[in-house]
Amino acid sequence: MKRARQKVVAENEAPQTSQKSKKQKTCLYGSVFGESDLHTSMDWGSLPHHVILRIFQFLPLVDRARASSVCRRWNEIFHIPDLWRRFEFELNQPATSYLKSTHPDLIQQIIKRHADHLQYVSFKVDSSTESAEAACNILSQLVNCSIKTLGLISTAKPSFMNVSKAHFASALTVVFVNSKSLSSIKIDDTPLDDPSLKVLVANNSDTLKLLKMSSCPHVSPAGILCVADQCHGLKELALNYYILSDELLLALSSEKHVDLEHLRIDVVSENPGQVQFHTIKKQSWDALLKHSPKVNIVMYFFLYEEEFDAFFREETPVTHLYFGRAVSKAMLGRIGMNCPRLIELVVCANGLQPLDDELIRIAERCKNLTAMGLGECEVTCRGFIEFVKMCGGRLTQLSIMEEVLIPDNDYSLDRLHLEVSKHLGRMWFPDMMPTW
Repeated sequence: MKRARQKVVAENEAPQTSQKSKKQKTCLYGSVFGESDLHTSMDWGSLPHHVILRIFQFLPLVDRARASSVCRRWNEIFHIPDLWRRFEFELNQPATSYLKSTHPDLIQQIIKRHADHLQYVSFKVDSSTESAEAACNILSQLVNCSIKTLGLISTAKPSFMNVSKAHFASALTVVFVNSKSLSSIKIDDTPLDDPSLKVLVANNSDTLKLLKMSSCPHVSPAGILCVADQCHGLKELALNYYILSDELLLALSSEKHVDLEHLRIDVVSENPGQVQFHTIKKQSWDALLKHSPKVNIVMYFFLYEEEFDAFFREETPVTHLYFGRAVSKAMLGRIGMNCPRLIELVVCANGLQPLDDELIRIAERCKNLTAMGLGECEVTCRGFIEFVKMCGGRLTQLSIMEEVLIPDNDYSLDRLHLEVSKHLGRMWFPDMMPTW
């Protein structure tokens, strides 16, 4: 009898357990699909519209295109405008690149059905002229666009620079003229010229906020000055030093202009001694700083030692400095004397002269310094510890190659990391490889 009662109880409990499990699943599905969807069969074809859209947003383009062929409903969702706000055209030649290209049929479908939906667009091309010309051909067809952000990206040079100036300018003008909401443009290493910039100013002077054109040899100082004079909403600007001028800084400092947030300047020389660099007046820097007191001024130097003469002989409000080639002790000494706003300093190479005095001067005068990187340089352990002690815990990034540090009578490398860690307030070790 006892065994029989146990059997009855077990049979009565079974449906309750099943019911509980069913309830748990209901809650799970309900949280994802909503209660109203539970009465439909749970298969891929009946997934709610918003769920399919969300899945498509996470799928790579190729997989999304394949999924669109599953059924008519999925194909309709594939063409919803929200999925085409952001798009990157990848244009690569099989003979010169291992990267896959956006399929030509898909490109034509986008131009035909989604040109007016595109808002954040980039073109990634390899080093071949054919890829750059293909990008220009697509740009020429975007006559019904409303692009806000446009980026032309070369994975390897020369690419766009090999396209004829007329072809490139014509293609870019189509976007400038038809898209009245361009706010961000990245067109480094392109044959952009002054007439094209004037078209940009004429059609997007009220919307343009960011312009990156670090290497555009056909643009003159007058061309970029035209942009500054007309685009009073410009907040970020990246350019080559040869088109930086006192007039440009003064234009960016006018009462009509909004506060500039970022100014990036590339100072590049391909042939030692072939370029004579001009000097920007202290009054021009002061005017910019007075108008935009929080501006970040970032300078990338790729010069030979004999070409630095024009820089940092007077106070300069630079905040971030990167030296890609060797820089002399004298130059680093001038930085310590004349760059009081410096936040970050990266020196890839210097030579075989210890930089103790230069680093200590930088620590004394650059009170905002929070990041330092040293590559092929030399610093004694004692000098380095003195530098860290003066900067203290404000050094949030400190990347120093182990080969840079010269042991002395006071400190070995083992003791060095303990002493530096103590002054930083966190564990620190020298790097085996550069992190910048």
